[in-house]
Amino acid sequence: MKDYNDIPGTYVFDIAMSQIGYGLNKFCETLNREDGRDQFLNNEDEYLTKFNMSDEQIQAVKNRDINKLLSLGGNIYYVFKIAAVLGHSMQSVGAMMSAEGFSEKDFQQMMIKGGRPIKGNRSKKENNNG
Repeated sequence: MKDYNDIPGTYVFDIAMSQIGYGLNKFCETLNREDGRDQFLNNEDEYLTKFNMSDEQIQAVKNRDINKLLSLGGNIYYVFKIAAVLGHSMQSVGAMMSAEGFSEKDFQQMMIKGGRPIKGNRSKKENNNG
């Protein structure tokens, strides 16, 4: 176990995750181009089969489950492209990813007020010990 696996709610994109998520991130990268966006939006099922993704990764894309995509090797920079193609703002993605179930407006207000408190968000071990 790597030290950074102890950070609550965080998936660190390291070499192991990049290997797991290669096909997923390749798919997301194609959303930079108009033809990739068009193919995804017009025939999602067929388009997703072109990138050697696992069934679990494909299902997470279909479910628009950002956290699951990150846990399956997605790089947030690339995964955000899915949300952007679907018309989601950065704040709406942050809200979707929050364990608290924030609305976009609630998430935005939390960030304006300084973000999440450090207590409870620094270490899984700290949370289990008290």
